Amino acid sequence: MSALGAISTASTAPESERNDFAHLVGDVERLEMIFDGWDETARGAARAYGLALETLNGEALRRLVAALKRDPAALAAMKQAVTDEVVYAVMRRHGLVKPSLTERVEAALESIRPMLASHGGDVELVGIAPPAIEVRFTGSCDGCPASALTFHAGVKKAVEEACPEITEILQVKGMASSPANGETVRFVSPFALGAGGQWHYAAKLSDIPEGGIKALCLEGEKVLLSRRGSIVTCFQNACAHLGLALDDGDIEDGIITCPYHGFRYDLSSGECLTAPAVQLQPHAVRVVGSRIEVRLQE
Repeated sequence: MSALGAISTASTAPESERNDFAHLVGDVERLEMIFDGWDETARGAARAYGLALETLNGEALRRLVAALKRDPAALAAMKQAVTDEVVYAVMRRHGLVKPSLTERVEAALESIRPMLASHGGDVELVGIAPPAIEVRFTGSCDGCPASALTFHAGVKKAVEEACPEITEILQVKGMASSPANGETVRFVSPFALGAGGQWHYAAKLSDIPEGGIKALCLEGEKVLLSRRGSIVTCFQNACAHLGLALDDGDIEDGIITCPYHGFRYDLSSGECLTAPAVQLQPHAVRVVGSRIEVRLQE
């Protein structure tokens, strides 16, 4: 599809303008189909002609933008004009405006989709409200107890590298019951899928250091909470090797090492890196406002 054809026609422009643009896109696509039937020499000549025209138009637009920038009122009008999706697309095509935040976030998500697809999953952008975005995992990534949090960390890394102004990734889930007080659920772990029982208050989000852990006894169960941003995990505080407590273990890059026999665990998923056949026992956890709540696994 051509660059014009990639622009959505579902804009806020009047219907007559949308129809005119749709006809223009159709004309371009029909011409491209004709070009595809030509031999390579003819196609090469058509491409060269099109490139020459595009380069000329691009230079004209660059000079126009440079002139408008010298007048504050004209600059303001130009910024308003760029909010039109067709104007924006053409200006982006010629490198005259920077990619929008939405474009950069979508590009970041696109970069990790092959990894998610290899596991039968995907991720979609739900909303943007800087400095946060909301995403939703789909397919097998939705509710996968062994790897969904790892994928979520991949999303966080990809987005923050492409968009430094985004500092928080909120995962939208539909699997958990809403808190009684109506507060917003900021994060729900995939381990909540299908889990029953009551949510129990565990700690404040600020009680756990960034990248660190907090051990506590909840309803008679010894649990271990870990945090990266607003993403929290909860596991039984017991090494899968001999059941010894892990909270005195060293933590580096999200990996905790059992202080007794050196078994290493990924705190984002509970996976054991020393003996992949075992893993930490997970508990469902959610962040409600600034509170961390846990639903213990029976």
